[in-house]
Amino acid sequence: MSVLEIRNLHASVEDREILKGVNLTLRSGEIHALMGPNGSGKSTLAYVIAGHPHYEVTEGDILLDGESILEMEADERTKAGLFLAFQYPVAVPGVSVANFLRTAVSNVRGYTAQPLEAEGRSGVIGSNLMPMREFRKELNEKMKEFNVDPSFARRYLNDGFSGGEKKRTEVLQMAMLEPKFAIMDESDSGLDIDALRVVADGINKLATPDRGFLLITHYQRLLNYVKPHYVSIFYDGRVVMTGGPEVAHMLEEKGYGWVEREFGAEAVPA
Repeated sequence: MSVLEIRNLHASVEDREILKGVNLTLRSGEIHALMGPNGSGKSTLAYVIAGHPHYEVTEGDILLDGESILEMEADERTKAGLFLAFQYPVAVPGVSVANFLRTAVSNVRGYTAQPLEAEGRSGVIGSNLMPMREFRKELNEKMKEFNVDPSFARRYLNDGFSGGEKKRTEVLQMAMLEPKFAIMDESDSGLDIDALRVVADGINKLATPDRGFLLITHYQRLLNYVKPHYVSIFYDGRVVMTGGPEVAHMLEEKGYGWVEREFGAEAVPA
């Protein structure tokens, strides 16, 4: 079992503190929903976990299986088993989905070039990419399993994609990269019901005992299709409450006003 543990995490951007002591533990096999109003710091938490250089960690730690990842670069965190699904995936014109995935999978799995010393020459033969035949076979299997049209492989990554197509491609990325933990940053934002079901179906298929999910959202609707084990409320840069699925239903019914009244800076301690 793998464990992702966030301990008293503080993080700032341009000298403005956004994360103010986050404590959260996620284990493989768990789906943990993190809900909170806009501006509470949810996306910042996702970026800090993934290693975005724009944010500075000023206190606390992030541990993956007991090892701090704070000194790791973003690509090293990916190799260690972390995956971030963006709220708004960017387009990469000129780079096909297949080429992007082959490069990403090759790096995560540690493919290396073959040396030529045995032949009395210097340098390397081939490349540090997964063999094309092996990659193509696996990609075709995953595309079939996750209902991704084969034509996606030739299209430029997210270039001209609809919201649903972008999310379908991210699900395919997760399936190919096989992370230990997937952080989904408001992946339901702006999606119609069909696209939402694409995301939910992908999560449910990939939610194995060896993988954990952190679903960051401020709506209940994704959780109508993906059943979380835990739901935490995130407010003003920290987790203020954790419970079961009933927490999400309470937020749907009551909104976030009571959270501000109870946990805001001006709230009077009991």
